Amino acid sequence: MVILDVSVVNVALPSIRNDLGFSPIDLQWIVNAYTLTFAGFLLLGGRAADLLGHRRVFIAGLTLFAVASLAGALSDSQLSLILARGVQGLGGAVVAPATLSILTTSFTEGPARNRALGYWGAMGGAGGAAGALLGGVLTEAFGWPSILLINVPVAGGIALGALLFIRARSAPASHGGNYDLMGALTLTAGLVLITFAIVRTNVNGWSSATTLVPMGGGVALLAVFLVIEGRLAQRPLIPLRIFASRTLRAANVVVFFLGSAVFAMWYFVSLYLQQVLDFSAIEAGLSFLPMTLAIIIASASPVGSSRGLGRAGCSAREWRWSA
Repeated sequence: MVILDVSVVNVALPSIRNDLGFSPIDLQWIVNAYTLTFAGFLLLGGRAADLLGHRRVFIAGLTLFAVASLAGALSDSQLSLILARGVQGLGGAVVAPATLSILTTSFTEGPARNRALGYWGAMGGAGGAAGALLGGVLTEAFGWPSILLINVPVAGGIALGALLFIRARSAPASHGGNYDLMGALTLTAGLVLITFAIVRTNVNGWSSATTLVPMGGGVALLAVFLVIEGRLAQRPLIPLRIFASRTLRAANVVVFFLGSAVFAMWYFVSLYLQQVLDFSAIEAGLSFLPMTLAIIIASASPVGSSRGLGRAGCSAREWRWSA
């Protein structure tokens, strides 16, 4: 559900643009508002889950996600929809790491945990690819608000299931320093500034001060973050020693380039199919079906994530950091 909501709006973008009067430049913020807050608060969401209890934080994140989805579905202006998508991304940033924490604490090290983590990764990939198809069907049948409204009963059902089936675990004793709040703030602000500068280059250009200043500020904040994590934090948000693992470094490089390609592709191909080739929303969604099937087949193959994780020599801790 969390990854699906990155791609599900793409097929609905032309409909949203017509209803709310978005310009071509501002239209991208329906996607960017979600991905910015999701990326910026992801690590802090993971730390909160570790310190406050996985089930409690998971249910709180689902509630926030559902409320924001409802607000987005009821939006009648550009600003309200963009703000709702931003809050939705914040909820996703809380939910995603909590799910991974629940899996790693619910399954013992070995084949069972590797299989669970494999399914977790496969569902993320399939959800992202299926989002375009689902978005097309819902937009064609019920209008674009339905792509957000559907999250409300889904998140509610998942929260109920969490209460029934996930065992509550007592959170460790914590104090303010355990959160590494300064590390989280500098990392989040740095990522947001750099991303904001990049996505506005189509308006400001790469060499303008309105691009270089926030980008330089973002790089400086990330440098401060590295100092905090390496020298100052008692319990760093990202212990820099984990990057000594070659498996982890390689996984992060692969995920970076994969995400850079796929998320941009969903946005531009969805617009191309509908605005250039004159596909309907459901036809555009069906056009992504081969990708969805390919991801499902690859995930179930002998070299897929659920079977190949153990063979690659990747521990659950390394897998969690790369994910």
